[in-house]
Amino acid sequence: MKAKRFTLCRPRLFSKGLLLLSFTLPAAGAEMKPLLEASPALLKLLDVAEVKPSEVSESLNLSARVELDQHRVARIGASVTGRITEINAMLGQNVKKGERLALLNSTELSQAQSDYLKATSQVNLRRITVKRAERLLESGVIAEAELQERQGVLTEAEVDLRAASDRLRVMGMSETDLKRLDKQRSIHSFSPVTASIDGVVIERNVAIGQVVQPADSLYTVADLSQLWLVAEIPEQQAHWARQGDKALAEVPALPGQEVSGKLIYVADLVDADTRTVTVRMELANPQRLFKPQMLATLKISKPGSQTLTVPSQAVVRDNDKDYVFVQTAPTNFELRPVRLGREEAQKRPLLEGLKAGEKIVVSGAFHLNNERLRGTLE
Repeated sequence: MKAKRFTLCRPRLFSKGLLLLSFTLPAAGAEMKPLLEASPALLKLLDVAEVKPSEVSESLNLSARVELDQHRVARIGASVTGRITEINAMLGQNVKKGERLALLNSTELSQAQSDYLKATSQVNLRRITVKRAERLLESGVIAEAELQERQGVLTEAEVDLRAASDRLRVMGMSETDLKRLDKQRSIHSFSPVTASIDGVVIERNVAIGQVVQPADSLYTVADLSQLWLVAEIPEQQAHWARQGDKALAEVPALPGQEVSGKLIYVADLVDADTRTVTVRMELANPQRLFKPQMLATLKISKPGSQTLTVPSQAVVRDNDKDYVFVQTAPTNFELRPVRLGREEAQKRPLLEGLKAGEKIVVSGAFHLNNERLRGTLE
């Protein structure tokens, strides 16, 4: 059956020079493709351009949160059992590495120092005994076996001394402290709790008079100049993230504070409970504007590729489908269905429906579609 062409005119509209709407009716059973003929007045509202390749970069937006950089966090406790007698650091205070945070009195430390001093005295005594035996052996007064016995006793005393000194080091005494103990030969039962890194005291779990154990966490000190931005990628999209990928972050609590960086970590395992993969980005925080536990949005970008694209404003949505107006003649346009990818930078990748070089309406499709709908209804 041969297709027929009909022209639908509305005198009032046509007299104003707006639009002449034409339809080509195909044979029975074939899909109808409306052809629109625009008037000169409407053509002035339209911009037409060729479909051509352009660079399209893909991205993925994820809900994220600001967290502490665990490589810059120190949980500090006492090195020996004792009672807190002095507190020197408060919550929010900036501290330096080696700075004293608290002071405790420890009978355990006193006993360890006493054992060390006794071991030192025994070593000194055994050394004198060995030297005396060496002189007696030279004079023929004693046998060589007796010298060897005394040397063995010295070796045992030296072992005890090394064990005592190692115990004091574990309890927090430095080499300087050991030299002072050797020189003064007096017991000092107070042990300081010191910061192991530069940072800010973000947690304090200690009070005057409290008895603490080495396993107790008394202070938490963190370097807040560098943080992490942590996000969870659904298992189905895990292929998106690779260590070193570029990423952008926005924190709603700090409008306009968009920061860029790279992914420093992508988990090798999927969380069995959430079915997600953890990713991290370094977040520089020199002014300490970003706070741990702030909510954020992490945008991971992929390198761009050349593909055919359609401007987002050229797309017409109708019945949950995408269409564009294709120019078939200087004043004629065809509404054609297309299949498009996800929008990125006001462009949508073309998957199906157009060829390179075809001309489409890139601006003004809204006006053209309104006239099409009006003409169709009338």
